[in-house]
Amino acid sequence: MTFVRLALLALLAGCAPATPEAAPEGPKLSLPIACAIGTSCEVQHYVDRDAGPGVSDYRCGHRTYDGHNGLDIRLHDLAAMKGGVAVLAAADGRVARLRDGMADVSARAADAPVVAGQECGNGVVVDHGGGWETQYCHLARGSVQVKVGESVRAGQPIARVGLSGDTEFPHVHLTVRHEGVVVDPFAPDPYVPVCQGQPGLWTKAAAAELAYKPGAVLNVGFTSAAFDMPKLEAGGLTSPDASSPALIAYARAIGLAAGDVQELTLTAPDGTVLATQRLAPLERDKAQYMMFVGKKRPAAGWPPGAYRAAYSVRRKGSVVIERAFSVTL
Repeated sequence: MTFVRLALLALLAGCAPATPEAAPEGPKLSLPIACAIGTSCEVQHYVDRDAGPGVSDYRCGHRTYDGHNGLDIRLHDLAAMKGGVAVLAAADGRVARLRDGMADVSARAADAPVVAGQECGNGVVVDHGGGWETQYCHLARGSVQVKVGESVRAGQPIARVGLSGDTEFPHVHLTVRHEGVVVDPFAPDPYVPVCQGQPGLWTKAAAAELAYKPGAVLNVGFTSAAFDMPKLEAGGLTSPDASSPALIAYARAIGLAAGDVQELTLTAPDGTVLATQRLAPLERDKAQYMMFVGKKRPAAGWPPGAYRAAYSVRRKGSVVIERAFSVTL
């Protein structure tokens, strides 16, 4: 059981120390990946702060899963991973442990290897002194650039994002520990009630980039042929042109909640609505969800101009996620 859970259980039981010691000061952490959140990557999961079988992130939201002990920053697709995205040391330190050589294979693939006991996949652990360490998981095979005992600086590339270990999508998983127990870098003091708010371990710049979102759009675009989630995850869908037999607008969002209502509309250059769809409220939370709408090519061909699409997610009556995008034919 993690330190976070033990402390939360103590609080719930009313048996926390009357005058608890202040949380030990940890290292200031910079972004552990060379990407721009909201543009080329997104936060998928936070640390689970719930002491029981339920889930709660540090903002009392649903953007985690039971027992999750770190921060997941996800790339948009496998094509981005293959292009090479660096994993960065979050703070100065010394490489304490590492593993390399595990295959980059989705845990859902038919040929996925057994990873029991090696769920982190290829990984690096950096010791920051004072009992603090950071662990970086799911690194690409053969990409680790450091050695045990080597000193590293904040922002230094140590590997690349991969798909090794127990994962279904390319991302870096960052776990922060103090004296061997998990610490939530967004809310490191376990004696402060969840959601009350407190200073995190991030640098000012990293904290701004990692500002909490109720959910996010991962992919949007247009294509001309039928596809499914694996094809979208692979990246590189066929782009439409004036001769395409169909025009399909798609959107994939992450961090959706039970009750969310998604809508996607495709309009012609003259503003005519070509296709629209509003889905029924989600029955449960969804880590990711894909939807699309489309139109077959008219007999006279596609009128030239900009075709526009608008995607939105309504939660409890308010729009919490939205994205507009277009393509010119």
